[in-house]
Amino acid sequence: MEGVGHARIEEEAGEFFISLRRPLGVTALGLNQIVLRPRQRLRIHRHRHQDEVYLVLRGTLTVEFDGGELMTLGPGELVSVAARVRRQLSNRGEEPCVIVAMGASGEHESRDGEAFADWSETEPRPPQEVPLPPDLD
Repeated sequence: MEGVGHARIEEEAGEFFISLRRPLGVTALGLNQIVLRPRQRLRIHRHRHQDEVYLVLRGTLTVEFDGGELMTLGPGELVSVAARVRRQLSNRGEEPCVIVAMGASGEHESRDGEAFADWSETEPRPPQEVPLPPDLD
């Protein structure tokens, strides 16, 4: 279907870096899967423009920041890092660490959503004005 993409997190893919942006057809942000082997570290890096968010799906991610501060994240935890902040990602654990890295630059346009109460409506309204539908049976 035009305008809809699909990808799958492949924890056992054998590659440590997989672009999710390309199969999804996403152009507004970077979206990548990273699998770190136990004790593996990535390069110290930063970005000129792109802020990043790291979401841990499995294992334990350690992020070291410029100056030596460490942050340890487990499954379901996220951290955002501003573009110019130097950081290094590592897996100090004994099992693989699977993360999704999302990056974008520019300012998010808040409240740009449009909602419809049912499929027959043609005029959108702000989501706050459309009640949630009943749960499925």
